Amino acid sequence: MPQIRVRFFAAAREAFGTKECTATAATIDELIATLTKDAGAEATTVISRSSFLVNAIAATDPRAALGEGDIVDVLPPFAGG
Repeated sequence: MPQIRVRFFAAAREAFGTKECTATAATIDELIATLTKDAGAEATTVISRSSFLVNAIAATDPRAALGEGDIVDVLPPFAGG
């Protein structure tokens, strides 16, 4: 399975307690499952509401394949203006 670099922004960074980690996953769905497996309720809630970028491109299909070395950005909803 591919090794993925995950970057957390805003509320996701706070919920996961880090700005970056690595994970092993073949799809966004698998990545979400991996990240939330041992996470608390806040992190699970934040990630369920987040959008994802794979190598700076919006990930619209959570079952699309991830590749070795891909960078996935976790972007929770933003407010303000």
